[in-house]
Amino acid sequence: MVGFPLLLIPLAIYNIIVFLMPGVSLTDPLVKLALMSGAEWPVTLSDVLLALGILLLLAEVVKGARPGAKYLTDHLLSLIVFGAAAAEFVLWPKFGTSTFFLLTALALVDFLSGLALSLRRRATLGAPAVSKKSAARAEAPVVEPAPAPAPVAPAVPAAASVAESVLLDRPEPNPAQPVVVPDVAPELRSPEVTSPGLQPGQGASPSLDKPQN
Repeated sequence: MVGFPLLLIPLAIYNIIVFLMPGVSLTDPLVKLALMSGAEWPVTLSDVLLALGILLLLAEVVKGARPGAKYLTDHLLSLIVFGAAAAEFVLWPKFGTSTFFLLTALALVDFLSGLALSLRRRATLGAPAVSKKSAARAEAPVVEPAPAPAPVAPAVPAAASVAESVLLDRPEPNPAQPVVVPDVAPELRSPEVTSPGLQPGQGASPSLDKPQN
């Protein structure tokens, strides 16, 4: 469903006053309001049109902020309204007033705001949706379990270290010492047997040298 450009309403009222009611003045006060300060505020038709245009612009922005509200045709209609108002302000002398210029500026703001909201909505829809559970998981801190201690292997010394320790522990050879024979007591010595025939310096025994007859 194509949305109706609401800013067309104050512009149409201005066109009706200019073409169909040439005797109506936009600057003549319609009513005078007494303020609390004691001053009187004269309200003109121009003020009413501007206030109406501002309210309708607010309604256009709220309508364009809804999801799926503004389509390409709506932006095109807003652009056509702004282009027509700008052409009347430049080409027709009766539209060259401050009131109509402000209404044209409101139409331009309507077109630009609708376009910006549409681009923003497309960018939001193009982003990947994140579920609440995944968001909660992302926010929760992840506690990793402590790694299990590695089994300690029995310490096996290297062959080189074992050989080195054996060489270091080997006792050094001691120099040869003379063997000391302990003295034997005289009473423990073996008795000497005197043999008359075996004593040195003596002649041979006659009984041994000569055979007996």
